[in-house]
Amino acid sequence: MAGLLLTCGYIVLFLLLIGRLRFFAVPELGRRTIQVLFLLKVAAGTALWWVYTYHYTDRSTADIFKFFDDGNVMFSALPAHPLDFLRMITGIGNDNPYFTDHYYSVMNNWHRRYDTGYYNDAHTMIRYSALVRLFSFGVFHVHTVFSAFLCLLGLLALYKAFIGFVPGMGRLFAAGIFLWPSMLFWASGPIKETLLFLGLGLFLLQFFRAMRMPLGLGGWALMLFGLLIQLGLKSYVLACMLPGLAAWWWCSRTPGRSVLLKFTITHAAAALLIVALSMVSPSLDLVALVQRKQHDMLGLVSLTGPGSFIPTAEMQPGIAGLMRQVPHALYLTFIAPFTMWHVGPLGLVGALENALLLLLFPLALAFARPWREVDLPLLLYCLSFCLLLGLLIGWTTPVVGALMRYRVPLLPFWALASLLIVGPKRIPGWLTSERP
Repeated sequence: MAGLLLTCGYIVLFLLLIGRLRFFAVPELGRRTIQVLFLLKVAAGTALWWVYTYHYTDRSTADIFKFFDDGNVMFSALPAHPLDFLRMITGIGNDNPYFTDHYYSVMNNWHRRYDTGYYNDAHTMIRYSALVRLFSFGVFHVHTVFSAFLCLLGLLALYKAFIGFVPGMGRLFAAGIFLWPSMLFWASGPIKETLLFLGLGLFLLQFFRAMRMPLGLGGWALMLFGLLIQLGLKSYVLACMLPGLAAWWWCSRTPGRSVLLKFTITHAAAALLIVALSMVSPSLDLVALVQRKQHDMLGLVSLTGPGSFIPTAEMQPGIAGLMRQVPHALYLTFIAPFTMWHVGPLGLVGALENALLLLLFPLALAFARPWREVDLPLLLYCLSFCLLLGLLIGWTTPVVGALMRYRVPLLPFWALASLLIVGPKRIPGWLTSERP
């Protein structure tokens, strides 16, 4: 009962903050709608907890519990050894046998089963869980409420960053950000996607503001904070975004008709940089890293036998092996979810979401504005990110259940790309905007 009261208390607190703070006064979206979206995310995060408590009952393999349990180990240092806790939270002076023997060896996820030499993003989530433990007093559902609120902040920051490019379509854009089933399910609980969207939203909001006006110290601090969150969690998402973002920046600084050429040059330069890095040092060989990731995933599949595995040949070394699997990678990310429609409720919902994903562009073309009015650089930026992230996920993840989760970051940008094509005057008014 005490845990329930504490959880409800935090829900009420965050609802009050949404009603009062200036950040939540956003164009074309009312505060009550935002409060409903927050409650919806709390409900979805609770559903995620239910699934991993009563359906998939192996607590050691569920991310929502792995980080929570290891965070409790880290938090246990605070009462008797607060300096140990501070060092583990900051990562300063904690890489030695003392911390390994007393804390990290007790955790189940501080060390990877497959170590690729890449930063272990579980460290960030364990630290986050230990920090929230200061407020939760060990009540798991408080972690869900905090995560839902932080993700809400990030998604609203994304909304604020881009709503100016699709004026008059606030409701549709909000739906394209918040209401994807995968977004609700995988970005509402205390797992990586939740904090990833916080970092992504803060970074892009300040980046696009900086393109219009000088940022103050607070704006630059928020951009850096968002960047660090992404680097500490899923830096590959940021890496997939950078070529398109750089091309968009170039187009905004030198307006003209050579948009396609600028995007081509930027992406070719990114490809050449990847090749050059692989020649400088094996530790910088990103192609080999992708191949190791796929190899590790196939090894994990052989141990666990997931029901949504799509047979996939192991990638051959080098860029040639990567390019040969481009069609299969795109098939996995954008078509394979259809094959799981009969595998329980989640499989059916995933197939329906995939149908909507692929229908968005034909629907957008049916309500298209004149092409001369389309913001082509922003459209290509969104499509570049979606395609690159889709390829990377398809290259490394032959399990439909996992790739549905990993592709969640591209969903808002897919929706934005569709809305950039749409003419707002051609769609019903009740689907467009709402007073804040």
